[in-house]
Amino acid sequence: MSEPDPDLPVVSDARLRRLQDRLSRLPEAGTEPEPLEGHTEAAVSLIIRASAELDVLLIKRAESERDPWSGHIALPGGRRDIGDVSLARTAIRETSEETGVELSTSGWPLGSLKRLVPSHPNLPPITITPYVFGVPEHVEARVNSSEVDQVLWMPLPVLLDPKTRGTTTIPLPEGPADFPCYHVGGHTIWGLTFRILSEFGELAGGL
Repeated sequence: MSEPDPDLPVVSDARLRRLQDRLSRLPEAGTEPEPLEGHTEAAVSLIIRASAELDVLLIKRAESERDPWSGHIALPGGRRDIGDVSLARTAIRETSEETGVELSTSGWPLGSLKRLVPSHPNLPPITITPYVFGVPEHVEARVNSSEVDQVLWMPLPVLLDPKTRGTTTIPLPEGPADFPCYHVGGHTIWGLTFRILSEFGELAGGL
């Protein structure tokens, strides 16, 4: 995990401090996973804004035939570049490029979640490591890339509400299949993003 900017105040929100403490207790805390052979490395940012309810930053990916996650609700992030000194730096860079949020100067690194890989064999061999950041209440996001269609701030209590959970039917080459998801704000969140947010939700309950 990269060091916080020395000019940024210490995490002032008690809820984010509790989250930071919980993340520090995870087995993977403070370490970067070794690359898996044959897999591309990627990182995403799970950004929590210190608003009254705590908001999570999500993006809606633009429609593209070249993107296996075209049109999905996702977390900002992407593949590691050769110049990225760490996966945390990948998450910071990609977040800036996609949403204009500068985590290097306006974010608190809080920790990371366990890395994961796509569950379907038709998807690219890629490992994704989620990094959790807090940002002050005044931080805004914008569409800053042609790869992004929308940016969304989703209240954390909405995501943690059991009523938002359901299933969605996705057409696959071998036929339609049902997947667990969140139905929130007219959007369906499933797949890798659902898996990351579900793990995070278990950790963040009661903040």
